[in-house]
Order: sequence, then C-alpha cells, then structure tokens
Amino acid sequence: MWQRPDQRQPNQLRPVRFERNFTRFAAGSVLTHCGDTQVLCSVTIQPGVPRFLEGSGKGWLTAEYRMLPTATTQRQPREFMKLSGRTQEIQRLIGRSLRAALDMKRLGERTITVDADVLQADAGTRTASITGGFVALCDAIQTLLESQELEDSPICHQIAAISVGLLEGEVLLDLNYPEDVAAATDCNLVMNENLDLIEIQGTAEEGHFSRSQFNQILDCGEQGIQELMELQRQVIPAGVLQP
Repeated sequence: MWQRPDQRQPNQLRPVRFERNFTRFAAGSVLTHCGDTQVLCSVTIQPGVPRFLEGSGKGWLTAEYRMLPTATTQRQPREFMKLSGRTQEIQRLIGRSLRAALDMKRLGERTITVDADVLQADAGTRTASITGGFVALCDAIQTLLESQELEDSPICHQIAAISVGLLEGEVLLDLNYPEDVAAATDCNLVMNENLDLIEIQGTAEEGHFSRSQFNQILDCGEQGIQELMELQRQVIPAGVLQP
C-alpha cells in the first residue's frame, strides 16, 4: 500500500488557503495555496469582445497560464513568443472551466482575462488555477457590482477542480509531486456546485484502469470538490454567486 509522503489519508485534501486582494491593480487577485503549490490568480475586465461576439450582447472569458522559472526544483526557461503544448492545453482548460461559471448575456460585451501564474509547483497547478481563479473571478465581479457597472452578478455556477490518482491500486485525492510522478492513473476533474462534470482529464500512465476504479475516482473527486467549494464560499463576497 502506498504511504503518502505527507501522511494524509487517501481522501484528504492538502491544506488549502486563499489570500484575496494579493495585488493592487487587478480587479480580483488571489494567491491560492494548495499544499506547497502556490498560484497567483489575477483577473482583468476590459470593454469589448472578440470579433466573433461583437454585437451579440455576450461577454467572453479567456485565460493565460505561466510558470515562474524557479517554480520547480530546476530552473525552467521563460516562455515568450512560443508557448509549449502543455501551457496552451492548461490555459485552454482554465478558460473553458471558468466560462462555465458565467451567464455571458448578463456579463455584457466585456472580456475577462484570468492570469494564472505558478509561483511554486508541487503538482495540481491546473486544478489550483481553476479553484483559485474562481475566487478571483468573484472578487472581480464584486468590483463591477460595487461600481454599478453591473446590476446583477453574471456568476451562475460555482466551479472547482481537483486531481485524483491511482497508486498501487489505491485511489488518492489531491496528488502532490512524488505521487503525481508515481501514479499509474492520473485524473483531473472540474465540477460545478451540482457536481455536474465540466471536464474530465484521465490517463492511464501505465497499463489501464477499470470502470469500477473510474467510479471510485469520481466518488473521491466529488468529495474533494465539495470540500473545496465550502472553502471558496467562506471567502467569496456575499451575493456574487447567483442562486
């Protein structure tokens, strides 16, 4: 049986914390701590939308994801004009996930940009970016409500994400780096407050996994996401999340 390096139970999250208003100029900014993973999630809101949405009355949300060179044990070169396939895939995932939180008609023709900058990586950076990005998004929308640029909040769903893996046949929640490297199967789950699935990323790193094991992964992930959402609700502004 796999012994977790930090002595957690199989279904136990790493310590999670959201430091809100971490930077001065962003409409919303949150330093998200998930164990030793730290991601700065910042939100900017600008008038106008991409050309394909002009005149539709609908808004848009996009995301950018980067890792600081020293976020990992060995320095990684900065990505400038040419983004790695991994970076592109992750920022598209963040964008898709957080767009699911919004009623774009209520947002109006505005573009929201969520910047996820990994300060320190101990696995789970994409899921931390989504979970913390939602908190930063709520703060940014609160800014528009307070300035009366919006009458009603466009946030219609709460969003969170978590990783789940199989190690030595056991389902483990919220993998850290040693576990992520060793996992036979690695999944990332994104859900809303109803536990409806927004995205599933699941890979058998070696061999295969069964339908029964996948059901266990989903059950474990649901529990973790419910706990994350309770932590989010403790810090997001009242009234931003529409019933």
